[in-house]
Amino acid sequence: MIWLHGLGADGHDFAPIVPELGLPENHGVRFVFPHAPRIPVTLNGGLVMPAWYDITSLDLRGQDEAGIRKSGGEVERLLRREIERGLPAEKIVLAGFSQGGAIALFSGLRYPQRLAGIMALSTYLVAPEAVEPELSPANRDIPIFQAHGTHDPMVPHRLSTITRDWLEERGWRVESHDYPMAHQVCLEEIQAIGAWLRRVLALDG
Repeated sequence: MIWLHGLGADGHDFAPIVPELGLPENHGVRFVFPHAPRIPVTLNGGLVMPAWYDITSLDLRGQDEAGIRKSGGEVERLLRREIERGLPAEKIVLAGFSQGGAIALFSGLRYPQRLAGIMALSTYLVAPEAVEPELSPANRDIPIFQAHGTHDPMVPHRLSTITRDWLEERGWRVESHDYPMAHQVCLEEIQAIGAWLRRVLALDG
């Protein structure tokens, strides 16, 4: 499982959640938590911080497609590394929170080999006009887990709804969850993630 963190965080951010997922003992799942590069973020006054791409405005216009594609390339490199280790692509889940979730969706929907699934937490589909013509037939029906806080002040909940509708209109099966929370994760969400992972990775037998 390759799990991408959000803006301003780092690869250690979600590591403490793993024991809370309720996965079977000796589940054999390897979690990869990469670090985003440190770049100036326009929306934050040019402050240099870990970010998968630059954000210029909250309305998502004028997106940093070059930065998005660069991070997408890094995800593809991570996927190749796991495949070269002998792990089939269809056993790999791409996951991410906020900015990391946007890159997980951008990369997973376009990846040429079938994956196990995509997990998109408190996020949205970035650069849909760039994604649409590059959608991968191999991943046109993989499971997608989506969760979002109804009181999220950072990534408005409506973006989650727009993303889910976009995906479902194109044939994806989206397991969507809403929680009364802000830009964060909660225990109920973590439990739902664990149940979804057990299904898509066939960890219960």
